[in-house]
Amino acid sequence: MYLVIKLFITAIIIVAVSEIARRSTLLAGVIASIPLTSVLAITWLYIDTKNMKIVLDLSNSILLMIPPSLIFFIVLAICIRIKLDFAYSLIISLLSTGSVYWVYILFLSRLGIRL
Repeated sequence: MYLVIKLFITAIIIVAVSEIARRSTLLAGVIASIPLTSVLAITWLYIDTKNMKIVLDLSNSILLMIPPSLIFFIVLAICIRIKLDFAYSLIISLLSTGSVYWVYILFLSRLGIRL
């Protein structure tokens, strides 16, 4: 039952943001720019484990992964501006982001940063 509650709350937030975006992209952008996934993951992790060390480790990992995640938005904007189809823009953005994550993680490991 707990898993169903977690799924329900998470789904409500995602649907709310997409519905708000139909009326105000600015407001939806503000809400979506709050790291909702991170907040939910950290909250659920804490509720499940009550382990602050694990929460801190997750928080640090999220912080380290912010720079490559920005590639998604940059590439998506470029693809849409050059008038690519939405599906292609999304796929290219996801593949670009995945590639940058891979390179970034390799880079961090060369610096001795273990995730």
